[in-house]
Amino acid sequence: MPFLAIDIGNTRLKWALYDAPRPGAALQAQGAEFLENIDKLADGPWSAIACPDRMLGCAVAADAIKRRVQEQMEELWDIPAQWVVASAAEAGLVNGYDHPARLGADRWVAMVGARHHLLAQGAPRPLVVVMVGTAVTVEAVDADGRFLGGFILPGHGIMLRALESGTAGLHVPTGEVCEFPTNTSDALTSGGTYAIAGAIERMVQHVRRHCGAEPACYMTGGAGWKMAPSMSVAFELVDSLIFDGLLEIARLRFG
Repeated sequence: MPFLAIDIGNTRLKWALYDAPRPGAALQAQGAEFLENIDKLADGPWSAIACPDRMLGCAVAADAIKRRVQEQMEELWDIPAQWVVASAAEAGLVNGYDHPARLGADRWVAMVGARHHLLAQGAPRPLVVVMVGTAVTVEAVDADGRFLGGFILPGHGIMLRALESGTAGLHVPTGEVCEFPTNTSDALTSGGTYAIAGAIERMVQHVRRHCGAEPACYMTGGAGWKMAPSMSVAFELVDSLIFDGLLEIARLRFG
């Protein structure tokens, strides 16, 4: 029962084909495309994979992007496209957002994946879930699975482009992260990195105080590896967090 999981971010579409819609299923194929290239999926990588029986995806891109994906699927397979939308509760999580459906699907699915990952390792505890991509999100989940709230802040690229466009004489750098930058490139790169690290560390403090327990911290996203050397709190880097969440939701929806 092949299962296709799709994650459409702000910059790229990532996909993975599993042998079943459940956590721990064997990965059969995977890939990623920049959004401007997604019209090539049907004639390219998808033409070489087995026909999936089910598909589930999450998307933060515009509806027009989802339609282009669905058209690619229709060229190849007779399966409906199903997209996760955040709800009041699903897969062991309770959504504490003021308007639950307005929570980004990628944030919701990543939290599902993180909680499933945590419970597979042992007893429940609070969570901090970080996605580092075009934007950065930092989520708090208590030990009972209630989403408490989260931060959204610019990713590295957006921060640097904002400084370049809003100030005179600053250009997007190729600097290094260091404690005491002594040139502009290093100063810009270090400032953006430590701004993100500071937001994560502050959320860990909030959760620690609110829940009275040390949270587990999971990080994912295409730029997550960049943060590793600059973090002062312990965390686990899990590249597949959104796909893990999609597999857990698929298990419960499709049985």
